[in-house]
Amino acid sequence: MRDMLLIALFAFLGAASAGVLGACVLLLIRRWSLTAHLAVVAGVAVAAMLAGTLAVAQAMFLSAHDLSVVTTVVAMAAVVSMVTALLLGRWVVARSRELALAARSFGDGGDFAAPERPSTAELAALSRELEATSVRLAESRDRERALESSRRELVAWISHDLRTPLAGLRAMAEALEDGVAAEPDRYLRQIRTEVERLNDMVGDLFELSRIHAGTLTLSPSRISLYDLIGDALAGADPLAREHGVRLLGDGVEPVPVEVDGREMSRVLGNLLVNAIRRTPADGTVAVAARRSDEGVVLSVTDGCGGIPEEDLPRVFDTGWRGTHARTPPAGAGLGLAIVRGIVEAHRGSATVRNVTGGCRFEVILPATEG
Repeated sequence: MRDMLLIALFAFLGAASAGVLGACVLLLIRRWSLTAHLAVVAGVAVAAMLAGTLAVAQAMFLSAHDLSVVTTVVAMAAVVSMVTALLLGRWVVARSRELALAARSFGDGGDFAAPERPSTAELAALSRELEATSVRLAESRDRERALESSRRELVAWISHDLRTPLAGLRAMAEALEDGVAAEPDRYLRQIRTEVERLNDMVGDLFELSRIHAGTLTLSPSRISLYDLIGDALAGADPLAREHGVRLLGDGVEPVPVEVDGREMSRVLGNLLVNAIRRTPADGTVAVAARRSDEGVVLSVTDGCGGIPEEDLPRVFDTGWRGTHARTPPAGAGLGLAIVRGIVEAHRGSATVRNVTGGCRFEVILPATEG
């Protein structure tokens, strides 16, 4: 037993000296290629075995012949180990370079295409992560292009919508200033109407900018949807009478919700104004609220005749105003975008679908206990 302990001790000391030397070499070449690191690791393994063997042989006073035999065996093992390490290093480096070239393609704005040749499990996992990242980047670029297109359209529409009332205000102001206005009171009323229209448009732009910037601050409180919808219907009643549209709120359950009353009133107001303007005279706009498995569902159903299926995904986009035949005479297509932004700030969702004779806008809000 004592002899075995001594042999183990001498072998450990010899191998440890080779290991320490190898660690120092690895530290010095830490920025070199993986091939060099694998070669050093293989060399350290063989050197550790040789150093341990020599230490034991020296302690046991082996014959010169026996020592040369052991040394020859270790040397052959060293040759095979070094060749294997070099081949493995070159193969891994080649796969790494292929992966780097593939990654460079989607970094330059293209799509990532994983190398077809097999690689190690780690490189394969990295390739899958890069492929998933490439998909997310492509989706992000598509969203950015869509947003940029919406911004350009919005600027063009806003410029057009501002130019018309401003030109009218200028003409009426000049007529009043020159004293050629036949009915000054009518001109003043019209000026007030146009100013209110411009003020509403600026207010919508400010609200939308707060939503996009993430600075919309909510002050939620417990409110009954019955009261909230009742106030919204009362506010929209004059516009409905002007357009000859009937407002119905019979399907409203007294469901409590935790929302910002002011912002949610704006949501309801925008949905009602949109529905009234797109519903023909003698039509009906119905408001309903109920509790469901998804939460609290608030719906506004109009009689617009329906929205083309290809337009449904764009209804809540900034600046969307539908076809020219259904474009209202006022507004810049911001109302529904504001609706979606406010609802999502309440951790809810806004959707639209076609129903018989029109379309139904639904707002789903988180349910409140009690």
